Amino acid sequence: MTRYEYVIVGAGMVADAAAKGIRELDPDSAVLVLGDDPDEPYTRPALSKLLWTDPSFTEDKVPLGTEATGAEIRTGVTVESFDPEAKTVTAGGETIEYGALLLATGGSPKTLDLPAGDRVVYFRTFADYRHLRALAEDQPAVVVVGGSYIGTEIAAALVQNGCRVTLVIPDSGLREGVLPADLASRFQSWFEDAGVEIVTDTRIASGEASEDGVVLTTEDGRTLEADVVVLGLGITPNTRLAEEAGLAVDDGVVVDEHLRTSSPSVYAAGDVASYPDALLGRRRIEHVDLARKQGRAAGRAMVGDETPFTYTPYFYSMVFGHRYEAIGTLDASLDVVEAWAEPQEKGTVYYLDGDAVQGVLLWGNSSDAEPDARDGARAVLAEPARWSKAELAERSLA
Repeated sequence: MTRYEYVIVGAGMVADAAAKGIRELDPDSAVLVLGDDPDEPYTRPALSKLLWTDPSFTEDKVPLGTEATGAEIRTGVTVESFDPEAKTVTAGGETIEYGALLLATGGSPKTLDLPAGDRVVYFRTFADYRHLRALAEDQPAVVVVGGSYIGTEIAAALVQNGCRVTLVIPDSGLREGVLPADLASRFQSWFEDAGVEIVTDTRIASGEASEDGVVLTTEDGRTLEADVVVLGLGITPNTRLAEEAGLAVDDGVVVDEHLRTSSPSVYAAGDVASYPDALLGRRRIEHVDLARKQGRAAGRAMVGDETPFTYTPYFYSMVFGHRYEAIGTLDASLDVVEAWAEPQEKGTVYYLDGDAVQGVLLWGNSSDAEPDARDGARAVLAEPARWSKAELAERSLA
């Protein structure tokens, strides 16, 4: 039986960060990465952002270079099961022994009664990007279903590349459940000004694709036609392996502050992990900042580093050149306090439940090179009831 000291199940950004974290403490032991994706680890955010909008960011810049760690990377491989007692994992019919195992299985796109196909893309992977990019060359009529991060980013990307875009959302306004009314209106205007048709208060029930296009049927019986349909409906965490192995699962694989699961030699990180955030409490977060930081921490923990994972991640989105970031809970039904450095352009929105801040939105934080604003947001969340609403209104971080 082949043995690897460290086995990583999943070959995404978490796996890349974990392999690099392992190598910080153990430069020599064997590392195996097993992924069902046909590509080696790559930077996922670029798939809906830079690859569409920045000509200098080409496809060759998407891979993360995980092979430089010396890890053996097997792509297109299905992991059938693992046995935490025997410390074995079965993949592609082969049984492999491990010393420590990391579950970095991510999530799978939520689907409708509409199979993926040539004209129907549930957008998630690098392969999905290449497929959609080829379709977009003909500047087709595209219906994008879903108004969250992926849906809005893809709709913006496609219309900026000459496609005729219709964006279907279940709410009466774009991002109305997340942004204060004034910002939600501004956000929606960017799409309308770019030529995106927004269909509100609409849910898709099913669809049918043919060589001529796709016909979508709404829950109230209406139909929408398109050349191409892109769906961004969120993901479901891939917990099957953990459940079948008897690990604790509750909206993700449950881990402790060391990213250990209920089995001491098995760890989990990234989209699939339910972890105890030091500021926000237990939660599962699906954003790139967590993947990088938690992946590295998990890799180090597999080697024996006992440092608790206490980092609270931020998340961000960018459409039409406008960037916004946030930490914590963004819920427009909470009380909000807005503090503006430049009205509607650059400022901070605090989301409060009673007197306690639950989330911080950094509107117009211009780049990944502005950590001070995020640190300021974390400081507020660390002492959520310290500041009065009047003080918060004067405390613009972005």
